[in-house]
Amino acid sequence: MGNTKIKLSVLDQSPVRKGVTARRAIEETTILAQEAEKLGYHRFWVSEHHNTTSLAGSTPEVLIAHLANHTKTLRIGSGGIMLPNHSALKVAESFRLLEVMHPNRIDLGMGRAPGTDRITASMLNPSNNWSEQDFVEQLRELQHYLHDTSDCGIQAKIKAIPVSETVPQQWLLSSSGQSALFSAHFGMGFSFAHFINPVGGAQAIQYYREHFKPSVDLTKPVENVALHVFCSEDEEKVKQQEALMNYRFLQLEKGKGLPAVGWADIKDVSYNAAEQERIKANKQRMIYGTPAVIKERLTQLATDYDVDELMAVTITEHFEDRIRSYELLAEIFQ
Repeated sequence: MGNTKIKLSVLDQSPVRKGVTARRAIEETTILAQEAEKLGYHRFWVSEHHNTTSLAGSTPEVLIAHLANHTKTLRIGSGGIMLPNHSALKVAESFRLLEVMHPNRIDLGMGRAPGTDRITASMLNPSNNWSEQDFVEQLRELQHYLHDTSDCGIQAKIKAIPVSETVPQQWLLSSSGQSALFSAHFGMGFSFAHFINPVGGAQAIQYYREHFKPSVDLTKPVENVALHVFCSEDEEKVKQQEALMNYRFLQLEKGKGLPAVGWADIKDVSYNAAEQERIKANKQRMIYGTPAVIKERLTQLATDYDVDELMAVTITEHFEDRIRSYELLAEIFQ
């Protein structure tokens, strides 16, 4: 594949920082999308999360419409729509409408996870039984609705509206590797969530490539890797942001979400041996450092995965540090 030129993209979770409102979090996501466009980023994805006050993005399709209206050329998409939370028809109609409004700019990234706890997921979709076969059937239905191809059964009586001349680019997201099989079978793009699971991603992408079946939408495999990234010229700032993410990851693993905390809140926290082991493991999910360190480590990761597109997920205590990190990344990989 080769990665002589690494394409940079953004996966933004609309973090609600300490002391700010969800409204401000969405404003920051909007500003970031506009900056990403100016800086030459390839695509900008937003996530779906529920039952957490620390992330404001609960409905990607609504946020995508807003972001596409505030940008001109940047590809805008979901990273992702958690498909089991929705009906295939509803997803098809939402993204057909987005595609009609912004042709050839919309990405439909989809995942199997609920983006929340099981209880909340059961309230979002009471008929969800976590079946792998149901997920595959949803993907099949989605293809029929997006391409108007069903000519038998109940789906033949239903047309997803509005009718669109173009189709959003479809991706499957995976942190386990299982969806590599599905994305290869349906001829979709494949995105590996290194920021969730830093193990097995290269093998999943290789499997996807080897088993890829060309589709009407995609003639050859397309893949990217998403990971936590923070870049700063200030080494002390790097250490503080890394410490904040270490703390947040531990809280998430304890079922306490991703708390909106600042450096002053956690600088004196001490960890037991088991927590230190988890911190060590979680550090594999992120690449934090000065520009020289970031360039070397991101280039190596792209080589290890054999991909030419990396998606940066960046959460910081201060918004200006988030913006600056993306500016430095763009400068590094110009």
